[in-house]
Amino acid sequence: MTTARRRSYGVKGAPYAFLLPATLLFALFFALPIGYAVWLSFRKVRVSGLGLGSGARKEVWAGLGNYTDAFTDSELLDGALRVLGYGCIVVPVMLGLALLFALMLDSDKVRLAPFTRLAIFLPYAIPGVVAALLWGFLYLPDVSPFYFVLERLGMPQPDLLDGGPLYLALSNIAVWGGTGFNMIVIYTSLQAIPAEVYEAAKLDGATPTQIALRIKIPMVAPSLVLTFFFSIIATLQVFNEPTTLKPLTNSVSTTWSPLMKVYRDAFGTGDIYQAAAEAVIIAFATLVLSFGFLRAANRRNKQDASHEGAR
Repeated sequence: MTTARRRSYGVKGAPYAFLLPATLLFALFFALPIGYAVWLSFRKVRVSGLGLGSGARKEVWAGLGNYTDAFTDSELLDGALRVLGYGCIVVPVMLGLALLFALMLDSDKVRLAPFTRLAIFLPYAIPGVVAALLWGFLYLPDVSPFYFVLERLGMPQPDLLDGGPLYLALSNIAVWGGTGFNMIVIYTSLQAIPAEVYEAAKLDGATPTQIALRIKIPMVAPSLVLTFFFSIIATLQVFNEPTTLKPLTNSVSTTWSPLMKVYRDAFGTGDIYQAAAEAVIIAFATLVLSFGFLRAANRRNKQDASHEGAR
């Protein structure tokens, strides 16, 4: 009886034993750093006198002071507006191209589909810093072959690293690198649609365009929601592209994006407490936007399901 009980306890405890390593890693490298950042965001350093000697600099409780300073910081707000404009370009263009490529690859008439699929996905495998450096040098008039061709043709040579075109230059890097991943997600969903659905639509006289618009796109809507969710998070956390292009142009400041502002405050000015508060605000904004979008998408799906049930 005792042996049977031990075996029963061993079987019941097996899932927890398998989960234990992942739980420890999650706690040590994810939950604990987040908690420490939140703790730092409520602290600050109080300097006594000239700040010299032991005890002259003391860490004290700051309350909501760091958050108040962050919300009234014009550099952080300007960076958020720049990222908003950047996202308005990147997200629709990237997801639109990903959906278009997925629909084209799902067509029976496409040739060399495996090679084309790999060619579209390949830019995603290139590290973001390497991609930004590659495109950064292609944007420089002195070394870019594109500017050489434009000069020979007598065409205008726009400065893509200054003013408004800078948004297009940064967006191009993100679209070039992220379209392949989103395309694979959507294409995988298209492959999961039963062939009988297409056969029934063809028997009813539906054209390939009608099948794409009325069958394929509605049925891959969950994948579109997922890719949009990931794209929003990536946009709010943009850091590699502007940071890498910064040495190539004076139009990119050290606070061009909110994460660049956090990096500058933490490692440039050494104010880790203010940087922690800004990081918490960015994380909270990402959580709210993501949760709000997912909730709206789920509500829309429930409404569509109820309408179909009523029919």
